[in-house]
Amino acid sequence: MATDIGAQLRKGVVEFCILGLLQREATYGWKLSEELIARGLIASIGTLYPILGRLRAQGLVVLSDQAAESDRPRKYYGLTPAGERQLEEFRTQWAPFAHTVSDLVGNGSHE
Repeated sequence: MATDIGAQLRKGVVEFCILGLLQREATYGWKLSEELIARGLIASIGTLYPILGRLRAQGLVVLSDQAAESDRPRKYYGLTPAGERQLEEFRTQWAPFAHTVSDLVGNGSHE
């Protein structure tokens, strides 16, 4: 049985990518999903909402109503202070981890 390596890699980092996007600006789910789909990190908006639910349950993301052009307010997701700390912790670990993996996996040449 073949492993979908890309799916496993995305699964490991997509939550942190969401936190990174929300650190830039609070936004609504549809806009988040468009960005993540365009970058190949999720397959559909249906994938996003369970992740956002987990992030909210962990206290990393907060949901708020904001006025919109339509009659109904939009639900915006934003980063909490705990989310900021979690993202910073990821950043401190990501660079050395990525470097180590790149060093071990290399480009396939045998020097």
